[in-house]
Amino acid sequence: MPWALGVVLWAADTHSQPRPEGTNPEAPYQAFGCSIFPCSMAPAAEQAGAALQQEERGGATCPLLFIQLNQLLSTPTGLEWRETARWIKFEEKVEDGGERWSAPHVPALPLHSLFQLRMYLQKGTMLLDLDALSFKEIIDKALSRQPEEAELQPELRERLAALLLSQPRHQPTKSLLRPLAKLGLSPCRGKAKSWSEPRAQLSETPLNEQLRNPFKKKVPPGAEAAHVAVGEVEFLEKPFTTFIRLRRGVALGSLAEVALPSRFLFILLGPRDKVKAYHEVGRAMATLLTDELFQRVAWQAEHREDLITGMEAFLDELTVLPPRKWDPSARIPPPSCLPSPHRRTTMHPLDQQSHSNGDMAAAGNRAGLGHMCSGEELERTGRIFGGLLQDIRRKAPWYGSDFSDALHPQCLSAVLYIYLATVTNAITFGGMLGDATANMQGVLESFLGTAFAGSTFCLFSGQPLTILSSTGPMLVFERLLFSFSQDHSLDYLEFRLWIGLWVAFFGMVLVATEASHLVQYFTRFTEEGFCALISLIFISDSLKKMLSLADAFPINWQYRLDNITSYSCVCNLSSPSHSSARNDTKQPSPLAPQQPSATLARLSRTQCLGQGGHLLGTSCQYVPDVTLISFLLFGGTFLSCTALKRFRSSRYFPAGVRKLVSDFAIILATLTSCAIDATLGLETPKLLIPSELKPTNPARGWVVFPFGANPWWVCLLSAVPAVFVTILIFMDQQITAVILNRREYKLQKGAGFHLDLLCVSLLMVITSATGLPWYVSATVISLAHMESLRKESATSAPGEHPEFLGIREQRLTGLSVFILTGVSVFMAPILKHIPMPVLYGVFLHMGVAALNSIQLTDRVRLLLMPAKHQPDLAYLRHVPLRRVHLFTIIQLLCLALLWVLKSTMAAIIFPVMLLALVGIRKGLERVFSLHDLSWLDGLLPEMARKEAEGKQPRKQKEESNGEEVGDVMGAMLFYSCPQGCFGAGAEPGLS
Repeated sequence: MPWALGVVLWAADTHSQPRPEGTNPEAPYQAFGCSIFPCSMAPAAEQAGAALQQEERGGATCPLLFIQLNQLLSTPTGLEWRETARWIKFEEKVEDGGERWSAPHVPALPLHSLFQLRMYLQKGTMLLDLDALSFKEIIDKALSRQPEEAELQPELRERLAALLLSQPRHQPTKSLLRPLAKLGLSPCRGKAKSWSEPRAQLSETPLNEQLRNPFKKKVPPGAEAAHVAVGEVEFLEKPFTTFIRLRRGVALGSLAEVALPSRFLFILLGPRDKVKAYHEVGRAMATLLTDELFQRVAWQAEHREDLITGMEAFLDELTVLPPRKWDPSARIPPPSCLPSPHRRTTMHPLDQQSHSNGDMAAAGNRAGLGHMCSGEELERTGRIFGGLLQDIRRKAPWYGSDFSDALHPQCLSAVLYIYLATVTNAITFGGMLGDATANMQGVLESFLGTAFAGSTFCLFSGQPLTILSSTGPMLVFERLLFSFSQDHSLDYLEFRLWIGLWVAFFGMVLVATEASHLVQYFTRFTEEGFCALISLIFISDSLKKMLSLADAFPINWQYRLDNITSYSCVCNLSSPSHSSARNDTKQPSPLAPQQPSATLARLSRTQCLGQGGHLLGTSCQYVPDVTLISFLLFGGTFLSCTALKRFRSSRYFPAGVRKLVSDFAIILATLTSCAIDATLGLETPKLLIPSELKPTNPARGWVVFPFGANPWWVCLLSAVPAVFVTILIFMDQQITAVILNRREYKLQKGAGFHLDLLCVSLLMVITSATGLPWYVSATVISLAHMESLRKESATSAPGEHPEFLGIREQRLTGLSVFILTGVSVFMAPILKHIPMPVLYGVFLHMGVAALNSIQLTDRVRLLLMPAKHQPDLAYLRHVPLRRVHLFTIIQLLCLALLWVLKSTMAAIIFPVMLLALVGIRKGLERVFSLHDLSWLDGLLPEMARKEAEGKQPRKQKEESNGEEVGDVMGAMLFYSCPQGCFGAGAEPGLS
């Protein structure tokens, strides 16, 4: 082999996924059997594959290994062992100068070092299941059991034993305050004492520094240690190699950086002139031990051949980069998501060949993430209200624990966070509703309705983690309904009451007929069209509202700075007719000093006009530039929200600080804009909130009567728009419920689709009768609620994301949030100072962020982007570019049709056109292959069912329709969430 055939990139998986049904139990053996190395199958390799499959099914797992590399270095005081690298899942190196650890990274190894390691394992000493109680006993047995051809002279054995038993110098994990403490040391105190003195005898008990090492917090419970020691010595003529596996984990005193029981040891010492080679072989051994598959082989190996076979299986899966095509010194950061180990053991050569045109792991992950909640929750029983009864039976046993499970400090922080998000959402939507309905519904109604509807839903719903709120689609419909009522001289609230009653009736019909299963027909194609339409409406409306301020507050174009001395305005208390009749009354000249007069006074404009006077002077028509400051507040709020949201992914400050700031981005931007407006003191339009608990519009009351204001036939006519509202509510509510109940959230208490829809339908009756806004599930805030209740593992390896354990399911956090929201109605004296341009800026941010969060926007960019500059997107690997462009153009034409329809008198029926998108999507199956649709959109239930039955080609099994419902969260969101694998945090906003 040449010295450097390339660079080996290795990535160990840390996230196990459920083993799919029908997995071949012989698959792990096939993976070993297809080795490129001509060797027989070892029993330990078979057992390792079987153990990996058992772990995938929830069986016992091997303890995680903390691996430490000690290297023998020459110093002015002699030879000493120094810790140079460590591994848990990824590699960390001691940087030059020995002052700090590197960031965790994927190990990159010279290929030759692996073949050298294979040679050393074949020729060196192998001690498996060694019984020993101390490191000295281990070394004595290792030296005494050398093969005859490699046996050392007694004096060399003594020197080697003394060298191996010397205390290594560990590299401490320093806290952030340690450098500051060192700076505060007085010069007379001298140099700080090292962690451990070199050349000292190895301690048989852990040192205090080991017990207090903060790095131990990163080591998961139950972990064990493995030690790799390499170096060169002048008194050896040939390498000394040994691999040791202890029968039981033994604490080896101060050998390891952290006090852990040790299991594996690998020692390589040899002649000079190969220091770098020894170091790389040691790194290769440590990297090999971090591999799950090889680690199981090492645990179960009975002979040397077992280890060699496990290593060859590891070599079969390597990815090699050619020399001079990549910088070997570059460090690859740990990936956010890793493939499951069972995919390694079930991979078959035929599968690899059939998928050689792209990265099918991405499709596999998408399919894995796409599973919705368990099938029984969306299956039809065939009985009236059968689904509702099943939901009640499923949720009733958990009702008591829904309150007891909330007794955790995490729930308190979740309440504070979601309360701020809910209040911001109520203020924003209340202001927009007041503007759209002539204050028939305003901020006060928004607060009261949110508090009542939300708390009721949390008490009785099937999924109490859901947060109810006003949503973008409902706001659009309210605006259309109010305009229709005004144009046809109808009483808006009474007309709306009958619509709400009909919607409640239709909702009950949907619950009775178990219509929730129909949500699977809304694929990405439909949801992206809906999201893009609503996003564009809000972007357009926010800009229109700002441009209308130029009419209400015209800019004072006649102001001239040079003429400030001529500007004057006084109040003339005499009547204009009397003054004109008496020609002897002179008007004051703006350029001459004002003379005292009984009819002239320095009164305010309001006082002057109130006393019957009129204004005289050249500056009386001055209008402050309210439009200018309003646009500054509007643009400043938008830019602030965007910048604070991007701050989350920056490198500044700890992650917790960045998360807190980005989560409260809109609140911070709003407070900043309000402070600027208050400082300047300009009369920008503000939120209209009554000081007392009275309706925002004095012309209405708290109870809406069904008869009297409109003709009798309006109660029948209301059934027509009620159908459209029912469509919007069904889409908003049920798609959000599907997203929240996806399997990857690991919810344990089940879903309640029919029960949730029943609660929303009944709430429509009460909110309509009291003139409060209509409420459905708000996707973004609900996802933020779940994100704030995530349960994660307390410890995680450096570079590894904490393991997701599930969601803290309970009802108390949501209930507390809505109670606090109701109490917030007494904050009216403070909320009325919020300028409306600030809210318009918030809505612009939401619309732009939502538009950027959907795949449609990415594909539109591809239309304007040369092929060589296009990103490496998964669907571009599997779908021809011209087919991608055709799919995008069809979506844009449908969006244009929806926009034109929205702009005409027929705008109220646009929900029906949204349903028509489902029919158009069905027709696309005649234009595109199912393979292309599975990557660009999703499969409809019939095709997905055929796939499950195995009637479609393998390539069409890459993802299910359920994934597309959940993966396109942005289709129902008005700005994006981050993040991870979930992650990321959401901020308050539209649904």
